[in-house]
Amino acid sequence: MKGTIVNCLAIAAGSGLGLLLKSKMSPKYQETVMQGLGLSVLLIGLTMAIKTQNVLVVTISMIVGAVIGEMLDIDGRLNRAGERLSARFQSSGGSIGKAFVTTSLVYCIGAMAIIGSLQDGLTGDASTLYAKAMLDGTGAVIFTATLGIGVILSIIPVFLYQGGITLLAAWIAPYLTDAVICEVTAVGGLLILGIGLMLLNISKIKIANLLPAVLVAGILCSWGIL
Repeated sequence: MKGTIVNCLAIAAGSGLGLLLKSKMSPKYQETVMQGLGLSVLLIGLTMAIKTQNVLVVTISMIVGAVIGEMLDIDGRLNRAGERLSARFQSSGGSIGKAFVTTSLVYCIGAMAIIGSLQDGLTGDASTLYAKAMLDGTGAVIFTATLGIGVILSIIPVFLYQGGITLLAAWIAPYLTDAVICEVTAVGGLLILGIGLMLLNISKIKIANLLPAVLVAGILCSWGIL
């Protein structure tokens, strides 16, 4: 799990540097940087979403995932938890929940996270995760400077997600086919597109309530349902 540990440390270090930059940034600069970040996130999401080879899987996953997410009220629970954390730490850097969901999706969804974790678990080669750590650490600086301290909380899902894949690599590798990784990445890309729209204040989307769609896509593909 050394690759995942290094990845989490890089995000934590980047978040710390981002907090220092945030304190020196005027609101005018923060707004402009946020707009640039929003456009970049849109590009990341679009690049991932268009990789789909089965639009039906993506569509059904989004619908079923939305129903599950609404039933569980993931967005509401996360927002309430974020409000409690904001009050406790007297955060003035925006929504902790928004920062957490945004960065968790960007860091966890994608081929590098899955393939790198599998390589680390099966062969001990963590080079892919080391490269990802450099990218995530750099991104954490910008995300934290604009979204606030909630970014550092993303190390929790990164550790659990990537670490879990690494520890269970031998068992889950047969299920993580190219088709599964492709469609999970595509669904995640759509969610990241939604985040980009939110960062640009174009639309308010309950992204957290759509998170189950990622799991649904994996199940549909790995079980060969569609």
